[in-house]
Amino acid sequence: MSVSDLFKPLSLLHGPAMRNRFMLAPLTNQQSERDGTPSEFDQDWISQLSQGGYALITTGAATVEASGIAYGRQLGIHSDDHLPGLTQMAGAIRAGGALSAVQLHHAGHRANQGLGGIPAPASDRTLPGIDALTTEEVERIRDSFIAAAKRAEQAGFDGIAIHGAFGWILSEFMSPYLNDRTDRYGGSIENRARFTIEVIDGIRRTCGPDFQIGWRLSVERYGLQLEELREITAHILDRELIDYLDLALWDSAQIVQDGVFRGQSMLSVFTSIPRRGVRVGAAGKIMSAQRAGQLLDEGCDFVLVGRAAILQRDFPRQVQADPCYDSPRLPVTPDYLRAGGLSERFITHMWRWSNFVTPGDMHIDHR
Repeated sequence: MSVSDLFKPLSLLHGPAMRNRFMLAPLTNQQSERDGTPSEFDQDWISQLSQGGYALITTGAATVEASGIAYGRQLGIHSDDHLPGLTQMAGAIRAGGALSAVQLHHAGHRANQGLGGIPAPASDRTLPGIDALTTEEVERIRDSFIAAAKRAEQAGFDGIAIHGAFGWILSEFMSPYLNDRTDRYGGSIENRARFTIEVIDGIRRTCGPDFQIGWRLSVERYGLQLEELREITAHILDRELIDYLDLALWDSAQIVQDGVFRGQSMLSVFTSIPRRGVRVGAAGKIMSAQRAGQLLDEGCDFVLVGRAAILQRDFPRQVQADPCYDSPRLPVTPDYLRAGGLSERFITHMWRWSNFVTPGDMHIDHR
């Protein structure tokens, strides 16, 4: 395929089609208000992105419960008080011609107690002195995901993306290392995946027939087992439970180092699964037009752009204008990001990422 194939439309099982193959990856930016309300900086960021040529724009991780917060100034969707700001965000994305989604998130055992979070581990042994969630508490959090999805629909979003990556609660329950439960949410991979599947099924029942569901999956760290994740992903794709799978890879070109799939690309382990009508895409160091095009050759239906979008808000338009486009070299200066329109809150967040921003001339925003 050529780079031009990135600009072909892509139908989804529910709702309208993507106008091209570029999806904005959900990006943490720590620029909301302290209660999770979208800030003026959130609105400006979304406004910039809405003109960038993406097919689908996903918000950063939004809390489905106040107690599930992971980091300061995290976007929220756990209260109706968040609806006005979320409605404004959805409207801006729609006006720019893209589809929209809210990423639904709960930090699980990684909830930040310093911000009022309450750690919610799957296992008694994960955190000293903190008991595992009861079955009833798991069901409550499941229902909070479903209620948050309904809120996203009320705000005018086309869908939601379920955060099942990076050791957050749904990923945590998938891990045999972090989940030693003996109830129906522990034991076999089918039981450990039950939490995720009940969330997906509940959202599908509760929201309208055109509402879109994405699932973000990571396959590294936190005791996750690649063979198990492939098995449960095959089940979810075969049942067409979701509209799209977002493979959150640190590097989309990485090779499996051990186990049954040793020597294969991590991406191929999942793109080789029969997907029926579900679309599959990947994130991970997609910084150039050529790499984005290669991922279609490697079995992806779409690509997720993260860091490249922070560096250049209209990455898809840049690629369309120049099939040889490449992102600016990292690290960049804070002034480069300011000139591009990033808020001081967002720049401060990116400063914590290794080799993204040079350390000089930082203006820490404590407001």
